[in-house]
Amino acid sequence: MYEAAHTPVSEQPQAHRAPAKPLVPAQKMLRHSVRGQVLDALRAALVDGDLVPGEIYSGPALGERFGVSATPVREAMQQLALEGAVECLPNRGFRVLSRTPRALAELAEVRALIEVPVMLRLARTVPAATWEALRPAARATAEAAAAGDLPRYADADRAFHREVLRLAGNGQLVRTAEELHRRAQWPLPGAPRARRADLVADAAEHAALLEALIARDLPVVESLVREHFAGA
Repeated sequence: MYEAAHTPVSEQPQAHRAPAKPLVPAQKMLRHSVRGQVLDALRAALVDGDLVPGEIYSGPALGERFGVSATPVREAMQQLALEGAVECLPNRGFRVLSRTPRALAELAEVRALIEVPVMLRLARTVPAATWEALRPAARATAEAAAAGDLPRYADADRAFHREVLRLAGNGQLVRTAEELHRRAQWPLPGAPRARRADLVADAAEHAALLEALIARDLPVVESLVREHFAGA
């Protein structure tokens, strides 16, 4: 919406200004908030194995489970379909997609191709003080791992990698890497739940990587990052 062509906003009489209107109606904002909460809950259920690959889930049934209407569930599920986690089945619901070990290996390979060279470049240029500021992000992964909280660990793990990659100043890179990372966190059909010891070991790699980045020890950085993806 444009103001009068020849009268600056600051010079217009206050009494003649129309009251500001919210960009998004309150009811729509509330709906988006509910959808976001449901989306977070569904993502956590995927990581935790509560939503089983191959199974079909209906919007109303999931809505009853989360204490909401079917509408925000369907909207959240449509987002998960865009992310490749589920497929929409007209008049039936949503099927959680199954993947293979080969698919996970391919994701790990692509992530390594993206992140390893970026981290090596950052290791050469980013000052130690900046890496020190990432210690809370690494600590968050360790705390979630120690608690054996898999969904919380998945969020903290992505957050740590996101904070590292943000230092490259490339938003497209960060978004692409995070999407691949999220897909890599969905378990395989019938796979056992990740053990607490495995999460603790994975979190320890974050702390070790920070130490190598602070020391600008490029061979160790490369080794740690490649091992991290190999075990993903």
